[in-house]
This record gives sequence, C-alpha cells and structure tokens, in this order.
Amino acid sequence: GSLKDIQKAIKGLLLMSAALEGAFFEIFDGKTPAVWIKHSYPSLKPLGGYVNDLIERLKFFQGWIDNGTPVNFWFSGIYFQQAFTTGASQNFARKYRIPIDTLGFDFFYPKDQHPAVKPDDGVYAYGMFFEACKWNWEAWEIDESDPKVLFVSVPMVHLMPCEKDKTRDFPHYECPCYKVSTRKGVLSTTGHSTNFVM
Repeated sequence: GSLKDIQKAIKGLLLMSAALEGAFFEIFDGKTPAVWIKHSYPSLKPLGGYVNDLIERLKFFQGWIDNGTPVNFWFSGIYFQQAFTTGASQNFARKYRIPIDTLGFDFFYPKDQHPAVKPDDGVYAYGMFFEACKWNWEAWEIDESDPKVLFVSVPMVHLMPCEKDKTRDFPHYECPCYKVSTRKGVLSTTGHSTNFVM
C-alpha cells in the first residue's frame, strides 16, 4: 500500500513519485490522502478522524460477523446504504409476498433509543445527522436549530418498509439523506448522485 511505499521512498529504497509525495504531504498536514479517498467510502474528515472512523467501521462489521445481525445498524457506517435499504425492503416483500417495486419507507422515531430486540419488520438505524435543525427531545419532533449549531444527531430511526400508497399521512418534512454534507457525487445509473441515499 501507499504507506509502505512512502516508508520505502523515505529510506531511499523506492523512487518518490509525485503521487507518493502528494500523499506524504497530505499525511504530514493531517489530511486524508486523496489516493485513499479514491478507493474509500466518502469522507470529509481530516486524517485523525478518518482513521478513527475506519476503526469504528471495522469494529461494527466485526461485531456483526462475531455476534450475528445487530439489533441496531450504524447507518452512516455502511458504505452502500442503498443496498442496505433494498435488503430491508426485500425481506419485507418476501415476508408479505408484495412486489418490491410497490414499496417505500415510513420512518418512526421510537422513544426507546436502545432497543434490546430487532423490530418485527424493518430495521433500526442510528448514526445520521440533521443539518440546520435539531431534534426536540421533549416534544419528540424536529425543531429550529440552536444558534451556531449546524449539525446534530438524529435519534435512532425505525426504517419501516410499507406499500407506497399506505404511508402514514401526518405533518412531516420530506428531507433528503446524503452520505456526506457536500451533497455532490457522480451521477449513477439510477439517475441519482452517488452521494444521495434516499
């Protein structure tokens, strides 16, 4: 990998290419090297935050391997959330023998934010953030953001597949969900940005 190549180049055992030199200076400046991001999950974090995030992701997936399917999924820790939500929809469609293309999602915010058992249908997910608003824990609804606070954690969400024509009708705000806050990405074959989740 690039780290071993940089070590060899510093020792004079390998030619320091422009790409390696660029990665070296990015690491020196505390930035996540572009060569890593090119082959990684999207991240806007500096190097220290990126490495900590990577370690937490590895722990999450190792826990999944060692202990079986989790009760609550770290949504932002999953690389391809669209496949995850499709899997949740497929499980629901198979269980109730409903065509998957007729399904959408309904969203619940359970008061019990640390469930001990999986929901009968759908999935629990945490690790999302609101931008320019906040969660009012007393009223249990979205509220105006606090001054000078741009991002806040979203409470655990129960992502519940349902037939599109049977979603609940209640006062709500349809908010897009992105992988990172820049809201940019490459246009994929689905017609959506690769950064757009739902």
